[in-house]
Amino acid sequence: MSPLLKNYLDRYLATQGFIDDNHPKNISFGYFCSDEQSANQCAQLVLAGIKTATCSLKDGYEKANEPIPKIGNLHIVTDWSANPICIIQVIEVSEKAFNQVDERFAYLEGEGDRSLNYWRKAHRDFFERECQLLDMSFNENSLLVLERFKLVYY
Repeated sequence: MSPLLKNYLDRYLATQGFIDDNHPKNISFGYFCSDEQSANQCAQLVLAGIKTATCSLKDGYEKANEPIPKIGNLHIVTDWSANPICIIQVIEVSEKAFNQVDERFAYLEGEGDRSLNYWRKAHRDFFERECQLLDMSFNENSLLVLERFKLVYY
């Protein structure tokens, strides 16, 4: 974690009464999406309280040897240039096949027109590209990890 992100995190943790290294260890950081415009836009949607959910391929966690998010995890949302924008906390985690994601979740993701049709097209394109990079295959039954989160610091 860069000094900029650590300083940002330390300021948040101080508001919660944590001092020194006596703080939660399940903290991640990064941007949403895979291009600069979308990453910066998603960070602003989170900051505005519009984007309150996200999802990832379950197999992607295994491929990257990363743990699946858990309730209570913190994430520092950054822009494309790794500047901290805000901190979110996971409040719900579930798993669903891509083709089982519903309109409510698409709306909570907050992107585009917030419709299920928009969500399916944008996420199908994203997951197909991601799977090519990870040497995996994607289909309508691919399992996703769905996360809901709340904004806790900005």
